[in-house]
Amino acid sequence: MELFVRLSGLLVVLLLGAGFRATGLLDAGRTARLNAVAYYVALPALIFVSTYDRAIGELLSLTLLGGLLFVLFATVGLAWLVHRNRASVGRRSVAVVQSYHSNLGYLGLPLVAATFNAEVTATASVVLGVVTLIQLPLSILLLSTLNGADAALGHELRGLAKNPVLGSLIAGLAVGSLGLTVPGPAATGLDLLGSIALPLALLCVGASLEVDLPSIDIGATGAVIGLKIFCMPALAWAVFSVLAVDAATFTAAVVMLGTPTAVSTFVFAVELGGDEEFASLNVFATTLVSMLTLFVLITLVN
Repeated sequence: MELFVRLSGLLVVLLLGAGFRATGLLDAGRTARLNAVAYYVALPALIFVSTYDRAIGELLSLTLLGGLLFVLFATVGLAWLVHRNRASVGRRSVAVVQSYHSNLGYLGLPLVAATFNAEVTATASVVLGVVTLIQLPLSILLLSTLNGADAALGHELRGLAKNPVLGSLIAGLAVGSLGLTVPGPAATGLDLLGSIALPLALLCVGASLEVDLPSIDIGATGAVIGLKIFCMPALAWAVFSVLAVDAATFTAAVVMLGTPTAVSTFVFAVELGGDEEFASLNVFATTLVSMLTLFVLITLVN
């Protein structure tokens, strides 16, 4: 019951973000500033406090890495098979990318931190780092190749080196691996900053969602939902069960890969010639459906 109330609260915050955008309270400028606070302050703080007291060897293993790679690329392959015959190239490229590109940072890690213990949250931070390093350049490459757009892939890859999420992960793991200590007041302050990551992120996601009802392609959007929200976490469940990983690794991997399509895929679609309206609809639809499926996933792994 507590979990249901918590996820219902998350849905309310998400819808509040959409409502604030509709009424003008969260215009583009205010949303951008909230995004900056969430992305450059709250989320890095959450990642750092989740990992600074743990060595990298405790969290990252070849089994975890191999399982994540298998699930990600298996989902990419399935997405290509399902969407390969879409009439529009722009829609096909977006459908493939949005069937695997997970919202790990804005929704996944903050949700895990609010729901599970420190061990699961630390592992989820590593899942975030590993999958982001793969799915971000892969999505840019697919969209630019299929749509014939100039992706400036080198620029995007250089941007990864300045990514605050990855930087805070590396810093936290370095502190933990070297056995350094973080002063209590600093740790407490970072913990408080990290606690606002989820509500801020949900407001920003809600304020970014736009849906044009006449443009809905039920079949294509349904396929994206099926692959991203149902198939990917089910595949993760099967793979990590076979790999017989510990409970924290299993929980972190399944829940993180069960998150909806990332909002950033809409931005990539705009920049790289994808179907913008279709991309926006899929972000909205997968986010809405995931409120129910994440409740089921978290209940099952618990």
